Amino acid sequence: MNPVLEVRGVQVRLGSSLVLRGIDLDVHPGEVVAIMGANGSGKSTLIRTLIGALTPTAGSVRTPGPAAIGYVPQRIAASGGLPATAEEVVASGLLRPGRLSLPRGWKGLVRDALAQVDLADRVHAATTHLSGGQQQRVLIARALVRQPHLLILDEPVSGVDAPSQRQFAATLARLIADGMTVVVVLHELGDLAPLITRAVVLRHGRVVHDGPPPAATGEHAHADHDHVHPHESPDQVSEIGFTGLHEPVTALTDHTAPHRPPTGYAHDHAGDHSAAATSSAAADHDTSPASSSEEVSA
Repeated sequence: MNPVLEVRGVQVRLGSSLVLRGIDLDVHPGEVVAIMGANGSGKSTLIRTLIGALTPTAGSVRTPGPAAIGYVPQRIAASGGLPATAEEVVASGLLRPGRLSLPRGWKGLVRDALAQVDLADRVHAATTHLSGGQQQRVLIARALVRQPHLLILDEPVSGVDAPSQRQFAATLARLIADGMTVVVVLHELGDLAPLITRAVVLRHGRVVHDGPPPAATGEHAHADHDHVHPHESPDQVSEIGFTGLHEPVTALTDHTAPHRPPTGYAHDHAGDHSAAATSSAAADHDTSPASSSEEVSA
C-alpha cells in the first residue's frame, strides 16, 4: 500500500539550531504510530512540520493534504478567552483559510463528530463544565468533523486522570477499528499500549528506533503506576481550557522555556544564544509555558 504519510530526509532549522537532522518516516493506512522521545528530542518540531506549520529546511513531506489531516493539540489550559460550548469548539474545525463561514448542514456534522467520541449528549455543554478527558474528546471531535484520513495527536493524555485515559483509549480504539490511521506523540504508552502498532523514537533530532514499541521499564512498568504527567500542576482551572481553538498550532508554537540541550548535543552555532535563536529553539520543548494556566484533571 502507498504510505498515507511520507517523510524523506527532513531537516528543520529554527534560528541557528538544526532541530531535525534527516528524518525518514513512512506511515501506512491503518497504522497507529507513536512518536516518542525525551523533551527536546524534536517531537514537537516534527509534528509542526507534518501539519504544515513549519517548512523543512531540507527534504520533503508528502501528506494527504491539510483537509485530510485531523490535528489534535495538547490539552493545555489557555490563559483566557470566552467560554465556548462543545458544539462551538467542534464547529471551529470546519473553518479554514478560504472558508469564513460554516457550511450548510454543519450542525449535523458536529453532532456526528461528537457521537463518534460518545459526547452527543454534551453538544450544548460549556467546555468549563467538562472534565479533562471530555475536553480532550471534544478536541478529537473537532478534528474528526473534517472527516480526515490521518489523525495526528500531540500528547493527548497529558494531565488527564487514569479513568479518563482509559475512556480516551476506548474512544481511540473505536476510531482505529473503523480504519483511522493515527500518529500520536506520547511520553509513555500507558493505556494506549495495546493500540500502538509501531514506535518511532527520536533523540537529538534523529530517529534512533523505528519498530516494535519499547517495553516500559522501572516504575513505569508497575501495574499501579500513575501515567498522569501534567505539564503543570493541576491546581488551577483556566477559563476555557482549550489552547488552539482560534489558532490550530498555538499549542505547539507557544513554548517559551529556555533552550537547554542535553549533554553531548552538538550545537550548530557557537557562543551565547541570541534572543531570536533562543526563542526559536525553545519551540521544540514539549513543556507548556510557565505563564500558562495549570492543567485540569477529570
